[in-house]
Amino acid sequence: MVSAKLEASTALSASGALPENVNYAVKSSFLLSFLESVPEVSAKLKPPSTADRKFEDVVKSAQAAAVLVLVY
Repeated sequence: MVSAKLEASTALSASGALPENVNYAVKSSFLLSFLESVPEVSAKLKPPSTADRKFEDVVKSAQAAAVLVLVY
């Protein structure tokens, strides 16, 4: 899960170099613990599956499961 992106213009002014594709992420195990602690969300979590599936099906499943979580 990507949690933030490095602001390229700030890095450029601070270091003189233009970074590319620098992101910060949270371990999925931390995210899962957080989601399990929210009752409205934990009831909707599905058990992990290791079954072989078509790539297109995996993409559709990921799109349906993706949400934006804003923390202030």
